[in-house]
Amino acid sequence: MSEQFSLEGHAFIPLHNLLKVIGWCDSGAMAKAVIEDGMVLVNGEVELRKRCKIVAGQRVSFNGQDVVVTE
Repeated sequence: MSEQFSLEGHAFIPLHNLLKVIGWCDSGAMAKAVIEDGMVLVNGEVELRKRCKIVAGQRVSFNGQDVVVTE
């Protein structure tokens, strides 16, 4: 089962910030590095853009973990 992350009224969250906020990465630099290395999937596709805007309804996967973003 996937975790859920609420945008709490925001339109989006940058991908590197999401990884940091949910605790998958200890720092923004680490988050940017794992994205750059092709280790993060958005909706099942490798995402290389560190500041990719993640919106409600998208699923982010990294290191065997999944999170679904909600409004």
